[in-house]
Amino acid sequence: MEFPNKNGEVAQLELANRIFFRLYQCANMLHKTGSRAVEQLGLTTQQWAVLGALSRPEAERGMGVGELARYLMVSRQNLSGLVGRMERDGHLELVADPEDRRSRLVRMTAEGSRVWRDEAPALIQNYYEQALADFSVGDTAHLLHYLLKLLDNMQAIDVRSGSAEEAPAEQPKGK
Repeated sequence: MEFPNKNGEVAQLELANRIFFRLYQCANMLHKTGSRAVEQLGLTTQQWAVLGALSRPEAERGMGVGELARYLMVSRQNLSGLVGRMERDGHLELVADPEDRRSRLVRMTAEGSRVWRDEAPALIQNYYEQALADFSVGDTAHLLHYLLKLLDNMQAIDVRSGSAEEAPAEQPKGK
């Protein structure tokens, strides 16, 4: 006979395994189906995220590569290749930082802004509606709440393990 505490630990481990496997599957499906949703614009989900990050009012002047990488929680190496492709496609530009001419800022071009403002919203809204079909407003709020809690815990792990490139960028709740 197993002790009740042991059964609880086994159940918790099995649930955790299911949660993280489903999260892995969701991330893969987000990339696959999200990219398909915006492919007519020549974008992927990663490029969609970059444009979204740069479209925020606080990023109007642009963002340093490191700052953008921290905000998106990706490595600088992964972001550099992505920025290069988006620059080649005319969505982004690298410009000298007016406060430190040795640094460069990533910002949307007029074309990138036009795509983000005029073409992407309807496609993204349609994708969100399909992906969140049958979710109530309460379900959606709860999901966001729990994802933010999980993200906070994983960021703490990253910082404790010393693998964080730099301290995580402060993100407003719900973004």
